[in-house]
Amino acid sequence: MATRTLHDSLGEVEVPQGALYGAQTQRAIANFSLSGLRMPPPFLHALGLVKRVAAEVNGALGELEPEVAAALAAAAQEVAEGRHDAHFPVDVLQTGSGTSTNMNANEVIAQLASDRLGRALHPNDHANRGQSSNDSIPTALHVAAARELTGQLLPALEALRAEILARAESLQGVIKTGRTHLMDALPMRMSDELGAWAQQLDWDRERLEGCLPRLCELAQGGTAIGSGANAHPEFAARFAARAAELTGLPFRASRNPFASIACQDGAVELSGALRVTALSLQKIANDLRWMNSGPNAGLAEIELPALQPGSSIMPGKVNPVIPEAVAQACVLVLGNDAAIALAGQSASFQLHTMLPLVAHALLQSLGLLARASRSLGLQAIRGMRVNAEQLQQRLERNPMLATALAPRIGYERAAEIARRASAEGRPVRELARELGDLSEREIEELLDPERIARGR
Repeated sequence: MATRTLHDSLGEVEVPQGALYGAQTQRAIANFSLSGLRMPPPFLHALGLVKRVAAEVNGALGELEPEVAAALAAAAQEVAEGRHDAHFPVDVLQTGSGTSTNMNANEVIAQLASDRLGRALHPNDHANRGQSSNDSIPTALHVAAARELTGQLLPALEALRAEILARAESLQGVIKTGRTHLMDALPMRMSDELGAWAQQLDWDRERLEGCLPRLCELAQGGTAIGSGANAHPEFAARFAARAAELTGLPFRASRNPFASIACQDGAVELSGALRVTALSLQKIANDLRWMNSGPNAGLAEIELPALQPGSSIMPGKVNPVIPEAVAQACVLVLGNDAAIALAGQSASFQLHTMLPLVAHALLQSLGLLARASRSLGLQAIRGMRVNAEQLQQRLERNPMLATALAPRIGYERAAEIARRASAEGRPVRELARELGDLSEREIEELLDPERIARGR
């Protein structure tokens, strides 16, 4: 491979001829090869945005010549648009501050700006002006997470909620046997079962939106430890205002840059909310799997869309592949949350030192949950078919109908009716006539499944 000789503060380095990056990135390639994972595109694009805004603000403040600032901003915008992702090869598991990725961005942007301007610009002196890895990387993390949350996950959760509520509306008149402990319980409307799923998603949205105020506080301008050394006094406020203008998100300068650089509590908080969201989606996925079980030896209450053959040996078998895939995605999110929580402990003195890991895990979780939500809504809930006949047959023989008799005939007699109904395979209605001392009108009224499902 043809190379060119570049240098940094440690000496000379051979860099591939066509690479936009420079010496420090090449050292990182040689030093870090643990995971084979690169920093996620949403993070790289957010870092490009950070560099664009920094260049514009430095130009406006007179920290950079106008033409230099313009060239750097234009180059950074190309990074923000994902046009140079191939030139960001550094492994996720690198130095904990993310310095290698920050310098990777500085080198790429400086090279692109140099080509545009026709004279050499320096990655540190120009592209990194008034910045450090210690404030740029956590800022890019917050920007990327806020954009993924508001632009991807929250809309996906709302779309899933809409699919659920649409199906609930169509199932208003369907009564089924409820279950507790996986055992028969009181009758319920299927619309109420789906409505509970929708409510979980509402709570998830409230929790996630509640994280945004802390997520939208940006460390940028705090430079190395939070004191703002080497940055213009107005840099932090102007940076946050410009970032908010470009993204439409309520970014603001951190109330305490020392804290924003020393910890990643905002990311840990968001990850915790993502964990709860994952558990909500897993609850829905597992309920669908149980309800779909069968077709003969399971519940067979619903039939999910047949998307692919389910077995390489059993002809005709069809499996609930979407709920299973979603459940796996949720488990991965739970694992990411554990990693982020442990990484949150790596906040020693003035710097958090697992920033690349947190960025990778957090953004992966946001993307997984967004795609899982859309898949669950479009590929499972929208096309599921309800087996109303099966539900009705089960309902008629549900021994828990006897619960509705207890206020009139007492718990003990109602329990006897339920026990015999289960043991003899007879409807509660028949045994109520024999053992309940109730009129036919009372029996019909008390054991009406729709009345019971309404709770009155």
